[in-house]
Amino acid sequence: MINIENLEHTFAIGKKGEERRIPVLKGITLEVKQGEIVAILGRSGSGKSTLLNILAGFMAPESGSVKVNGQETSALTEADSAAFRLANFGFIFQNFQLMPGLTAFENVELPLKIKGLSSRERTVRVEEMMRKVGLTEVAEHYPNELSGGQQQRVSIARALVTNPPVLLADEPTGSLDSETEQEILQLIQALNSTLGLTFVIITHDEEVANVAHRQYRLHDGELVKGEKRHAV
Repeated sequence: MINIENLEHTFAIGKKGEERRIPVLKGITLEVKQGEIVAILGRSGSGKSTLLNILAGFMAPESGSVKVNGQETSALTEADSAAFRLANFGFIFQNFQLMPGLTAFENVELPLKIKGLSSRERTVRVEEMMRKVGLTEVAEHYPNELSGGQQQRVSIARALVTNPPVLLADEPTGSLDSETEQEILQLIQALNSTLGLTFVIITHDEEVANVAHRQYRLHDGELVKGEKRHAV
């Protein structure tokens, strides 16, 4: 499903012409199999978001290989990379990133419009996803009329509606209270077990990471395999 080999990346700091290169990712190697939940733990600034952005094709690594379903993503053009993301990834964000002027239904529908699906097919898919995440009754509500947990469920439905093989989650419960966090984590586990979805979760929270089948920790640019500390 996902194969990352010897990934290296640095950032430049300092004035132009006097920059220093600071290593962010050092020899990262990781395999994610279909149907797994893999969590990558790290403090702010540890490089975990950089790793996620490279995996998604938003950034090109300085060296190393990233393959998704056998496709070397770093070799894609910008246009091809955007098309590949739409076909292969769903994204779940900490701050939901919903369009405030669209209803919950319309937010979930948006990626299907980008893919050019017919109105009838869009409606069928959106209604199905809304049922799966328990949001049928608020489909016509706007984001500011929804709780944080409901907004994240809309975000998850939007990520799922194109049937991507991989879900990339960046601090998916970071804006939620503890009770709502548990609801979202249980939903992720249910979607994984019932639909066989693959999740890569980036987080600083041990409890969030504990929904994963495997955990890794990013420390000083290196990826180290970890263990669960307690069950969710």
